[in-house]
Amino acid sequence: MPPKKMTFETAMKRLEEIVAQMEAQDLPLESAVAKFEEGMELSRFLSEKLEDVQKKVSLLLAGENGRLVEQAFQSSDLDENQ
Repeated sequence: MPPKKMTFETAMKRLEEIVAQMEAQDLPLESAVAKFEEGMELSRFLSEKLEDVQKKVSLLLAGENGRLVEQAFQSSDLDENQ
Protein backbone atom coordinates (compact mmCIF):
# COMPACT_ATOMS: atom_id res chain seq x y z
CA MET A 1 0.00 0.00 0.00
CA PRO A 2 1.55 3.35 -1.00
CA PRO A 3 2.06 5.63 1.99
CA LYS A 4 -0.11 8.39 0.51
CA LYS A 5 -3.15 6.15 0.99
CA MET A 6 -2.24 5.20 4.56
CA THR A 7 -3.42 6.89 7.67
CA PHE A 8 -0.82 8.34 10.00
CA GLU A 9 -1.48 5.57 12.52
CA THR A 10 -1.19 2.79 9.93
CA ALA A 11 2.07 4.22 8.60
CA MET A 12 3.48 4.56 12.12
CA LYS A 13 2.55 0.97 12.95
CA ARG A 14 4.18 -0.30 9.74
CA LEU A 15 7.34 1.69 10.45
CA GLU A 16 7.50 0.20 13.95
CA GLU A 17 7.12 -3.29 12.43
CA ILE A 18 9.96 -2.64 9.98
CA VAL A 19 12.26 -1.39 12.74
CA ALA A 20 11.46 -4.44 14.89
CA GLN A 21 12.12 -6.79 11.96
CA MET A 22 15.42 -5.14 11.16
CA GLU A 23 16.52 -5.27 14.78
CA ALA A 24 15.41 -8.86 15.38
CA GLN A 25 16.35 -10.63 12.16
CA ASP A 26 19.54 -11.34 10.31
CA LEU A 27 18.17 -10.24 6.95
CA PRO A 28 19.87 -10.76 3.61
CA LEU A 29 21.33 -7.52 2.27
CA GLU A 30 18.64 -7.10 -0.41
CA SER A 31 15.82 -7.54 2.13
CA ALA A 32 17.46 -5.18 4.59
CA VAL A 33 17.87 -2.52 1.90
CA ALA A 34 14.26 -2.94 0.75
CA LYS A 35 13.00 -2.61 4.33
CA PHE A 36 15.25 0.41 4.89
CA GLU A 37 13.86 2.08 1.74
CA GLU A 38 10.28 1.38 2.82
CA GLY A 39 11.05 2.71 6.28
CA MET A 40 12.55 5.91 4.86
CA GLU A 41 9.50 6.41 2.64
CA LEU A 42 7.23 5.94 5.63
CA SER A 43 9.36 8.29 7.69
CA ARG A 44 9.08 11.01 5.03
CA PHE A 45 5.31 10.46 4.83
CA LEU A 46 4.95 10.74 8.61
CA SER A 47 7.10 13.85 8.72
CA GLU A 48 5.01 15.50 6.00
CA LYS A 49 1.80 14.61 7.84
CA LEU A 50 3.13 16.12 11.06
CA GLU A 51 4.20 19.29 9.24
CA ASP A 52 0.73 19.58 7.68
CA VAL A 53 -0.92 19.22 11.06
CA GLN A 54 1.47 21.71 12.65
CA LYS A 55 0.50 24.26 10.00
CA LYS A 56 -3.18 23.78 10.86
CA VAL A 57 -2.80 24.00 14.61
CA SER A 58 -3.61 27.35 16.12
CA LEU A 59 -3.41 28.58 19.66
CA LEU A 60 -6.27 30.40 21.33
CA LEU A 61 -4.98 33.18 23.52
CA ALA A 62 -6.86 35.62 25.69
CA GLY A 63 -6.77 39.07 24.14
CA GLU A 64 -6.57 42.35 26.03
CA ASN A 65 -10.35 42.60 26.38
CA GLY A 66 -10.75 38.98 27.51
CA ARG A 67 -11.89 37.77 24.12
CA LEU A 68 -10.19 34.79 22.58
CA VAL A 69 -7.80 35.55 19.77
CA GLU A 70 -6.68 32.96 17.27
CA GLN A 71 -2.95 32.93 16.64
CA ALA A 72 -0.98 30.74 14.24
CA PHE A 73 1.03 28.02 15.93
CA GLN A 74 4.76 28.60 16.20
CA SER A 75 7.12 25.77 17.16
CA SER A 76 8.86 28.23 19.49
CA ASP A 77 5.64 28.32 21.55
CA LEU A 78 6.41 24.76 22.65
CA ASP A 79 9.84 25.74 23.95
CA GLU A 80 8.39 28.57 26.04
CA ASN A 81 5.80 26.29 27.65
CA GLN A 82 8.21 23.54 28.64
